[in-house]
Amino acid sequence: MTTRRTGLREQKKQATRAALREAALRLALEHGPENVRVDDIAEAAGVSPRTYNNYFSSREQAIVAAITAEREARIAEEVTAAPARTALADALTDAILARYTEPGDTERFLVTATPPLRDAFLEAATELEGPLADAIGRRLGDTTAPTAQVLAAAVAAAVRIALHQWLGATAGSAAAPEGLVVPSGSLTDRLRATLAPLAPALDAAEERSGQRQPRGRPRPRQAVQGAGRARTN
Repeated sequence: MTTRRTGLREQKKQATRAALREAALRLALEHGPENVRVDDIAEAAGVSPRTYNNYFSSREQAIVAAITAEREARIAEEVTAAPARTALADALTDAILARYTEPGDTERFLVTATPPLRDAFLEAATELEGPLADAIGRRLGDTTAPTAQVLAAAVAAAVRIALHQWLGATAGSAAAPEGLVVPSGSLTDRLRATLAPLAPALDAAEERSGQRQPRGRPRPRQAVQGAGRARTN
């Protein structure tokens, strides 16, 4: 009975969170993000402002949560589902590129509309850590070791840095008139560049776990000789 109550409470919390983020997005699209108040979002979702503050610390956080909803879970699912023959580094890169490099019109408009929304969007990248740590742990065959958590944190940081550069948030970048944020360069290239330095650590973790042979390792001599005999015959 206790387990059932806990499950119901968690479902209710998730439903409230979804209602708040959906209300925030709807109001932002209708009135412009700068014209939306926390009280308006709470009222539209049928909860009190105090309840709102239990879920989100700002209107920007709620808006961003709506446009990035489920992204972290989908990336983790794709990493877990990648074939065993696919290197962990490649599985991570493929999943992240698939989910981050084709933003919809709503997402692109909102996250580039104002600096506060941009900042909330950048911070949202840290939400990738939890689901990704579980996915990496499953790939390595150990969900309890700190290795998966450290690697997941590094991947989330790499994603955040790429987004930071893409949105023109680096020092010395020029903002558009009226405070609009201007994406700079190819997000695909930036993500690849920030994720690439992590490949050796990801490969090493797989090798230590016994899930993968080192990249580039030559085939055993016996196998090479056998292949030579087969060609001769």
